[in-house]
Amino acid sequence: MYRCISPRKCGFFLAITAVVGVLSLLLMTMLRTLAAPTQKPDGIFLPVVMYHSICEGGGEYQLSPDAFELDLQYLLANGYQSVSAAQLISYANGHGELPAHPVLITFDDGFYNNFSDALPLLKKYDMCAVVSIVGKYTDELAEADPEVPAYSYLTWRNICEMTASGRIELGSHTYDLHRNEERAGCSIRLGEDPISYTAMLRQDLSRLQERANEETGITPVVFAYPYGFICRESVPVLKELGFQMTLTCRESPNYITQDPACLYGLGRYHRDPSLSTAAFFEKALTG
Repeated sequence: MYRCISPRKCGFFLAITAVVGVLSLLLMTMLRTLAAPTQKPDGIFLPVVMYHSICEGGGEYQLSPDAFELDLQYLLANGYQSVSAAQLISYANGHGELPAHPVLITFDDGFYNNFSDALPLLKKYDMCAVVSIVGKYTDELAEADPEVPAYSYLTWRNICEMTASGRIELGSHTYDLHRNEERAGCSIRLGEDPISYTAMLRQDLSRLQERANEETGITPVVFAYPYGFICRESVPVLKELGFQMTLTCRESPNYITQDPACLYGLGRYHRDPSLSTAAFFEKALTG
């Protein structure tokens, strides 16, 4: 059933609607202003892309080799040049230059397919990447069931060949803290004694640093937080052990300056395989 509204009432309702609309617009503008930076950050814009497994499968952390190749083609076509962690560290310490449009490519967990499928494509398109391994996976799981692209982890032999290519830098993803159970990654637990936490973290990270140096002659300077769980108590330990760059899972832009502090807590964009190459990079490359 419809009811007629008098012109007088109609005018009143229209006026109220107009006022509400103006107030909503003002509120939205204020929120955007508060959320946005007051000025463009200084420094060189650096998008960081986070990959995991490069294989067919369709899982949340599995990207097909064909899709990975499309990603590399897209970056080149849009003027982006991959940079190494070493280049970024050198620049932040006042040495060298960076390209106009740098991009940092990273892999977490240390899957064998980073060697078998990703490395040949990096070579093909003249790009480089950081591969952050979980020490226990390489020491135990990789050796027990090696070189199956769908699920195996990198062996130390694979890692030596990768780093010798000049395309891959070795990073740390902890030795045995890649878990989200009683502890969230390598973060401090609620109520945990900071001194005990520091000792635990130092022991775990030192173990991988030592194993990597023994097997490859390399001591990693890049650290990727498991699951992106970060805490301020971890930073002194990381610096003490020589890490000069840390990677989070926070999807946010980075601006690289000639200040080494800018390399701690870099944001990264997870390469969601459900997105097309263009859709993903429209998000990751906009800053």
